[in-house]
Amino acid sequence: MRPPPPPLLSLLVPLLVLLGGRAAAAPPADSRAQLPAPRNPKVRLYNAEQVLSWEPGSLSNDTRPVVYQVQFKYPSDSRWYDTSDIGVHCMNVTTTECNFTPSSLSNGFPPHFNVSLRVRAKLEDLVSPWLSVPWFLYYWNVTVGPPENVWVTPGEGSLIIRFSSPFDIPASLATFVYYVHYWEKAGVQKVKGPFRSNSIVLDDLKPLREYCLQVKAHLVWTYYNNISRPGHLSNISCYKTTMDAATKLQQVIIIAVGIFLLLSALAGACFFLVLKYKGLVKYWFHSPPSIPSQIKEKTPDRYCMIGLT
Repeated sequence: MRPPPPPLLSLLVPLLVLLGGRAAAAPPADSRAQLPAPRNPKVRLYNAEQVLSWEPGSLSNDTRPVVYQVQFKYPSDSRWYDTSDIGVHCMNVTTTECNFTPSSLSNGFPPHFNVSLRVRAKLEDLVSPWLSVPWFLYYWNVTVGPPENVWVTPGEGSLIIRFSSPFDIPASLATFVYYVHYWEKAGVQKVKGPFRSNSIVLDDLKPLREYCLQVKAHLVWTYYNNISRPGHLSNISCYKTTMDAATKLQQVIIIAVGIFLLLSALAGACFFLVLKYKGLVKYWFHSPPSIPSQIKEKTPDRYCMIGLT
């Protein structure tokens, strides 16, 4: 006789206990590490502009809005700070960039400090790992643009160049020096500089010639061994110089000599024609023969009348 099957409850109880034990032993999933971190960070340093940008991490079919948080720190400090400490709002932004461009020389990151950045994504209760950005030093890494508002006035064998600096810098830390690249059209390029002034005069030019030029600024970090950061050249512009005093006097003399030679040539031509056609000239200017007065008095008028009939 076969033994009766065990009650169903007696079989389910050990199974539930076993499954419950496994579930209790399994560690809970870390929901805060499920959000992918941002990718491909880039720091744009052009003139006064300072912008951190990145690409969002890939999310699978999740349409909820993602926000980003940016922090910074200096090498001398191990603590990370929110950007609000320097007056920049990048705590919970929906765009994939953070603009650190200072509104004045007293705001923003110190331009002579190393700065480290990091960014992470947040989606409600989900947080991504931090994405660290390589450190940068503004005066060392900045791209210097060309001088702005270049204005050229042609002079007497010269060009007067005026312009403004690419951006404002604190005079106690750095300064700009300028170089002018110029050449006579279709000629060899020359470079003149450095100049510290925003007004430059090229006074070794030929009068009434067309010259082309470009201006370049160099950022010199006077605070640290005069390290120079060359900038970009301005657009090519061409101008024609005017006459100087010597050229004007020379032109007046040439015109006077030309008029004198022309008049001399005309006078010589007239004298030659008179000599060549002397007889014809005499004939043209010789008066017709007239009756002598003695004969005219003795001739009766009637004979003259007869002769006329």
